[in-house]
Amino acid sequence: MLVTALSLIGVLVLGGLTAALVLRNNLDRNVERIADPFESLPTRPPVASAEPGAASDRTPMNILVVGTDSRISAGDPSQWERGGQRTDVMMLVHLPADRESAYAMSIPRDSWVDIPGHGQAKMNAAFSYGGPSLLIQTFEQLTNVRIDHFAVTDFESFTSITDSLGGVQLTLKNDLLARDRRTVLVPAGIQTLDGEQALTYVRERKTLARGDFDRVQRQQAWMRAIFQKVLSEQTVQNPTRWVPFLDAVTSSVAVDEGLTMDVMQDLIGQVRNLRSADIGFFTVPIQGTGTSADGQSIVILDQPAFDDLMAAVAQDDLGTFLEQNPDAVDSLPSVAP
Repeated sequence: MLVTALSLIGVLVLGGLTAALVLRNNLDRNVERIADPFESLPTRPPVASAEPGAASDRTPMNILVVGTDSRISAGDPSQWERGGQRTDVMMLVHLPADRESAYAMSIPRDSWVDIPGHGQAKMNAAFSYGGPSLLIQTFEQLTNVRIDHFAVTDFESFTSITDSLGGVQLTLKNDLLARDRRTVLVPAGIQTLDGEQALTYVRERKTLARGDFDRVQRQQAWMRAIFQKVLSEQTVQNPTRWVPFLDAVTSSVAVDEGLTMDVMQDLIGQVRNLRSADIGFFTVPIQGTGTSADGQSIVILDQPAFDDLMAAVAQDDLGTFLEQNPDAVDSLPSVAP
């Protein structure tokens, strides 16, 4: 799920501590590689270029992160069955060229968009129809933002990553209930959740005031909690904790074959100074919910605001855009729903 974003940001920060070559190689073997999902795309947005006069030749990086019920056969489109596998979570991770911040923006899975070759449909259907390549093509067509890398993970990884850190601390507004909606798993307040409890927390939506929109913020809150735990002294100074964490994350993710360990290693030095306060979490602008012509419940994007946001991403000016338009996005509050 969203943990993949951390495997490409948070893990890279910790990765700077893993000097042993054997550990690096072991982590590399853990990662599942997806055959080039970009090769078959007919047209693409332009490649970002470095700013003239910039201190380095770094360019912004955009990573499309998705979470599914299963990532089995992620690299083999021939094994996809129409309607058999959809992306429950979609997130664009944007790393500006200066690498002084990072942004994780959620795109509602039910966003009603045009899927090349399939017409109007929910955005998460693109993954079912054509795997990673069609989802990337759909996203690039919708946003005019070039995707540099792609990553996919599954719900099962959620529990192992949380448990590898000894749980994560979250502030619960209300009691966390079991699936029967009666049994209290964890009482309200500041609590440390284990993997199964965290999975229950981020999967719930029926009892939340805004349904899926509040669930997205819970997922973002979990990401923030993981990142804070990763950078805490009790983790950084304890190899018995961060080594299992790195192993759990790299074992949970499938990435495009271009995201090699060398590429990740290069990113280590670029993002190692990031802290949780440097990462912005938000949901892209939406107009509201509605019903499609064939009776589906859908999310309607606020197209003008969405286009302005994505133009800022493409131009690597997202920080300025958010400062000037703080109400344009649904930002993660200090305490999630």
